[in-house]
Amino acid sequence: QVQIAESGGGLVQPGGSLRLSCATSGFTLDHHAIAWFRQAPGKEREGVSCTASRDISTIYTDSVKGRFTISRDNSKNTVYLQMNSLKPEDTAVYYCAIDRGFGSSCSLYMLEYEYWGQGTQVTVSS
Repeated sequence: QVQIAESGGGLVQPGGSLRLSCATSGFTLDHHAIAWFRQAPGKEREGVSCTASRDISTIYTDSVKGRFTISRDNSKNTVYLQMNSLKPEDTAVYYCAIDRGFGSSCSLYMLEYEYWGQGTQVTVSS
């Protein structure tokens, strides 16, 4: 049975940092593309970052380039999103998503991902 659980969200001041974690089970994580998405109130869910299986390639949406870093620890079956220099517009529920596996790339399209976590709230406010 596959399980995905995000954690690490919270309230942070502008300019601060957070590290989100996505703990998984039921996957051989290195075989899968993994992505982080976010959804702000009243807005559509958008892709933030993804990393392909075996970390062949990584993509970031323009608004987070240079501030966010996606990584994975296959030994812990965990994916991370390090978020630095946070801005109020980063406020959203952040979701971890995993694809069906064995692809050679990743994308920020929701339909590419089969498995989703429940999300963790990130609020950036002074």
